[in-house]
Amino acid sequence: MIGVIAVCFTPTLVFWMIYIPLNLVLLIPLLRIVIISSPLLLAVKKLRLMPSISDTEKIALRAGDVWIEGDFFSGSPDFEKILSESYPKLTDEEKEFLDTKVERVCEITNDFKVFAQRDLSPEVWQYLKDNKFFGMIIPKEYGGLGFSALAHSAVIQKQASCSQVLSITTMVPNSLGPAELILHYGTQKQKDYYLPRLADGREIPCFALTEPLAGSDATSISSSGELFEQNGEIFIKLNFNKRYITLGAVATVIGLAFVLRDPKELLKKGKELGITCALIDAKLEGVVQGKRHDPLNIPFINSPISGKDVIIKIDDVIGGINGVSKGWQMLMESLSVGRGISLPSVSCGGVKLSAAVAGAYSSVREQFGLSISKFEGIEDVLARLAANAYMLDAARIFTLGAIDGGKKPSVINAVMKYHSTEMFRRSINDAMDIVGGAGISLGERNLLGHAYMGAPIAITVEGANIMTRTLILYGQGVIRCHPHVYSEITAVESGDVKAFDRAFFSHVGLTLRNMLKMTLLSLTRGYLHKSTSSGVGCYYEKKLAWSSATFAFLSDFIMAYYGGSLKQREKITGRFGDILSSMYLLSATLRRYKADADKADDIFISYIGDWQLRIMQNAYNEIAANLFTNPLVNFLFKPVKWYMTINSLGRGVSDKLSRDLAHSIASRGEIRDRLIDGIYYSKRYQEIEDAMRLNEESAGIVQKIKNAIKNAKLPKQSVYSLIDEALKTGIITADEKNLLERAKDAKEAVVQVDGFMIDEYLKREI
Repeated sequence: MIGVIAVCFTPTLVFWMIYIPLNLVLLIPLLRIVIISSPLLLAVKKLRLMPSISDTEKIALRAGDVWIEGDFFSGSPDFEKILSESYPKLTDEEKEFLDTKVERVCEITNDFKVFAQRDLSPEVWQYLKDNKFFGMIIPKEYGGLGFSALAHSAVIQKQASCSQVLSITTMVPNSLGPAELILHYGTQKQKDYYLPRLADGREIPCFALTEPLAGSDATSISSSGELFEQNGEIFIKLNFNKRYITLGAVATVIGLAFVLRDPKELLKKGKELGITCALIDAKLEGVVQGKRHDPLNIPFINSPISGKDVIIKIDDVIGGINGVSKGWQMLMESLSVGRGISLPSVSCGGVKLSAAVAGAYSSVREQFGLSISKFEGIEDVLARLAANAYMLDAARIFTLGAIDGGKKPSVINAVMKYHSTEMFRRSINDAMDIVGGAGISLGERNLLGHAYMGAPIAITVEGANIMTRTLILYGQGVIRCHPHVYSEITAVESGDVKAFDRAFFSHVGLTLRNMLKMTLLSLTRGYLHKSTSSGVGCYYEKKLAWSSATFAFLSDFIMAYYGGSLKQREKITGRFGDILSSMYLLSATLRRYKADADKADDIFISYIGDWQLRIMQNAYNEIAANLFTNPLVNFLFKPVKWYMTINSLGRGVSDKLSRDLAHSIASRGEIRDRLIDGIYYSKRYQEIEDAMRLNEESAGIVQKIKNAIKNAKLPKQSVYSLIDEALKTGIITADEKNLLERAKDAKEAVVQVDGFMIDEYLKREI
């Protein structure tokens, strides 16, 4: 064979004249820099083929760490490493706190009364303070609970399934704010004074960042501080106007972000010192509190606050003089963690509650003589609810494992913020569709109405979801997480031709490798990848490897195609963000599958895998369909589009899989119990669970009566109207009659809704 090849291809002199110089140029760095890299660097700068990055963007990009998302951008995810990442469990101390303190605060929180009174009760507020709910992130040495991120999340999740107001009130002091910032950036004096007082509730914190003209673009804040000297001391005069500040109306210490100026250059760092964060005593002259916003009638304390000529000391800057100008860095680094804890925890509690209520309610609610959980349209919705609950919990715990391990995965945390809140919005809508009027009619019997009203709030805060999807997930992700892009950009900005040469040709090599890998995995439909997973997970790991290679190659392709204008191509970047997110969510699901290897979770893996692969494929199809605007190029690219369509990653979820998964949530058992683990069982919710249990226990008796009707032993009437006659004719026993009547009463109680006398209704608050 070698001889045949040698005969067929005998290099000519012309071949060697081209081959040898080309290899010399490519392989000898000095020649390559002179002949290729230097002219290329000049062209890239002149034509602006690389995106420009501002100083504030650089801080945002450098905040946090690159975690497993970097594997997806490389095109070669190390699944052995990914599936061995931490998947943590609560400590005994943390479990006890959940089972006692959190259970108790949920018991004394009546969400219906919270809405009527427009606040948590004084008893609940005091309980939260006494038991250090506001100090979960504060170390024990400063009087806090010193909980892990997992425990912090579990507390918020359980509270959210009881009352959104309760969970938000607990969440905010443990999120981005004074405690978090002091803990990481404060002076020792600030830590010693504030942290114990924040932990036990003597101080109630808030953090004031958002302004009327500074929302998603927090760098455009206009709140200002000006340095001045008096009696040998340096002070700051503040003027600010903030809004949407949670706990703002009741806060005793305000964390404030503002732009600091030093007109007399007292600090000798220039006149414009940039964004700075400071601690403001709410009692200081000039601070204006007392108003509240009304966010969709959800009565958590959210407020505008302002200040005119408020005087603080330079020592009140978080970190003291050393903290001046570092506010943006502090915010970005703290947000890079917080996005992965707070809102995903609230959302997970809401998703699990939605799945729990809808599954139980659909099993006991009958229409046309049949449990509505058996209707195929309902089955699809129930299956989606179950899958969302399983997948979000997997991603929540997986992400928290990284955070507790000391990582700050900023891009993944943005993925979590976006998708957890979107899953909550979809899940609460799905559950409301299933329970119908029982979800719409407000009152103490309604378990979902308040959560439904509050769903848009989570979508909006900590970065509006539209902006998060189109600008952060991929727009920042590709620069931060790609192995070479950030190095290329910094080399272009600095004019460092050696660094550019090194980064650029490494990038070219990576692109060529990924093109080859994508081609081979595409032709073999992923089966060329050697899987490290077992069972059903093996199939989905192979598909993920295929998708990652495709994702990485197409990323390089569109960066070359769009150049510096890629930032503005938000429709394209949004779709790449969808693919990145689905790869992460499926990876987290596979990690849970491995961690719970002894559990019967194949049905969840199959449903979620098929679902997420379909989302990825749809995104790839849409990218291909919209990539080229030139008609000729678009025409030439058609065979590639056609191939991508017919050689699909996945075809979506089958009807059988949907039916089986719906059954798992609409019937009692270990699978359902694990799926909704971590929520609060209120008295009303327990009624639904009891009705579900009695309904299942009496199912055989109901079937006896139905058979008797079919055999003309009983008249054609509703089953429950024939209970006495069925007993008389010996079709059922007295014990069976008793069980059937209890089931009937329980089911009727579940479908009841609240009604109000007109005078009472007119006096009600929503």
